[in-house]
Amino acid sequence: MSVDQTSTADARPPRLAAEGVTVGYGDRTVIDALDVTIPRGATTSVIGPNGCGKSTLLRTLSRLLRPTSGTVLLDGEDIGRLKTREVARKLGLLPQSPVAPDGLTVADLVARGRHPHQSWLRQWSSDDASVVGRALAMTGVADLADRPVDTLSGGQRQRVWISMALAQGTDLLLLDEPTTFLDLAHAVEVLDLVDDLRAAGRTVVMVLHDLNLAVRYSDNLVVMKAGSVLAQGRPAEVVTAALLEEAFGLRAEVVEDPVSGGPLVVPIGRTPGRGAGGTRKHLNT
Repeated sequence: MSVDQTSTADARPPRLAAEGVTVGYGDRTVIDALDVTIPRGATTSVIGPNGCGKSTLLRTLSRLLRPTSGTVLLDGEDIGRLKTREVARKLGLLPQSPVAPDGLTVADLVARGRHPHQSWLRQWSSDDASVVGRALAMTGVADLADRPVDTLSGGQRQRVWISMALAQGTDLLLLDEPTTFLDLAHAVEVLDLVDDLRAAGRTVVMVLHDLNLAVRYSDNLVVMKAGSVLAQGRPAEVVTAALLEEAFGLRAEVVEDPVSGGPLVVPIGRTPGRGAGGTRKHLNT
């Protein structure tokens, strides 16, 4: 589903929005008067150079950080006024490089996603077990349920953490650099899963560093620079050579991706003349 289709078919407010949000650490402002909208039923990737505020934005959208000014809206409501348990039932967050306690099994970790639904009056039930089972199956890790998390590969661990977020029962997922430290094959594996979740109707927000993976797997891009949003919209409309130069200081060509048909970023760098086998071509001067 495209962003345009989502916005025209659904009159409800966006799943998440930041209005005039300013966030900082101590005396240092990281995000300054930022506005951003997260459409429903789409995958939005936040991209930008290191230190521009991408992870800070995600932490603010999830209420881990409170803005010094401005408002974050969750389904049209001020997220700062909602109860913590209510937010946890609507929004699942996968932080950067999460770590499980030693020896904790996959099943036990994923079951922790049900904590927002537990109380003194409502303990673990067969419904919770069914939700955990579906989350394990959806991410393809059901056969790993009895394995300790710390024995898994990087791609498997990321799937397990996403499974825990799914077990919360939310249809809004925020993933902070879900492909960090993964090789390309495992990164694509995780992003294929994200694509499946979006196809099933979930809204996903990711912070990614790989520009081409962000473009290929996103319906919507948010490009940040120095704590502000430089551009946001569909990848085909946003990704240009001029934008890459402005946002990243990157000289690049933007061509058609032969697989997806969308934009493909080809960096130029300082050695564009290298040919096959790594031999630099000699230019006539």
